[in-house]
Amino acid sequence: MLYNSIENQLIQAVMIDFSQFKSILSLTTYFNTNEKCKQAIAESRWADGDVICPYCGKHHCKTRTDGRYRCPNCRLNFSVTVGTIFENSPLPLIKWFVAMFLISCHKKGISSLQLATDIEVTQKTAWYMLMKIRSLYVQETAELEGEVELDEAYIGGKEQWKHESKKTEGTQGRSTKTKTPIFGLVERKGDVIVKVVEDTKGKTLSPIIRRFVKKGSRIFTDEYVGYHTLDKSEYKHEVVFHNEKKFVDGDAHTNTMEGFWGHFKRMICGTYHFCSSARLQMYVNEQVFRWNSREWDESERFTNMFKHCIGTFTYQDVLELVAA
Repeated sequence: MLYNSIENQLIQAVMIDFSQFKSILSLTTYFNTNEKCKQAIAESRWADGDVICPYCGKHHCKTRTDGRYRCPNCRLNFSVTVGTIFENSPLPLIKWFVAMFLISCHKKGISSLQLATDIEVTQKTAWYMLMKIRSLYVQETAELEGEVELDEAYIGGKEQWKHESKKTEGTQGRSTKTKTPIFGLVERKGDVIVKVVEDTKGKTLSPIIRRFVKKGSRIFTDEYVGYHTLDKSEYKHEVVFHNEKKFVDGDAHTNTMEGFWGHFKRMICGTYHFCSSARLQMYVNEQVFRWNSREWDESERFTNMFKHCIGTFTYQDVLELVAA
């Protein structure tokens, strides 16, 4: 078998300009063959032309005449999709690319049923693809600073349309009997961080605040007692009293965080309709990505997806999510 250096191959190739993909039309027009899709993956994985073996980590793997690669150390052959979310998928890569474009660019996401129609696969396959793509959305852990708003929200647990015999008592307010609490922190004119939490007690929220908010920052909350555990020496804490129908007091308000909750709840109610508590964090991460990339254009979001797609997410991982 004859082998050529992958470095020489990439030097001769013209690097793909991802800034051109601002619509589905431009995406599908360019990626009209599986080879072009593989080229994009190779450039994303090995931008410097140094192919690394996904099995043993050896550098400078060679390319075979059939387009696959061979490791000179472990002697194993592998394709460009090994070690990515596309591994072992029988679907054409363009269908994956379109799915990634749609989920990253639609403000309220896309349901598995709609995606199945758009790319001509079964609903089960579309759901599996979406779950793998959502695995790419990992929230950044950069520290928030300056002016930071904190707030909690509760997902699920609507009782008003249930029959009286099936309603659960004591679910009003902050009860978690039928609702899942989530806690959000947003830097004004900056990023948002949202975590699914077990409860909204002070001993649960305080460690999260100390982890993600820089000491000395101004924090804005409502009057909820759970925030009173923060020491005055740590943060400049300002409160807006919602129970008194005051939602803005000077520059003290939580309207930025409330705006995020509005986007998130419209995504759940309008697109997905239902989300189990076991997989809620994945849907939260999806909307956090949209919020934090709100100043990007479509091509920038699509490029970002490629930077994160080099992570294996197998069918077994999906089965574990379903069983959770």
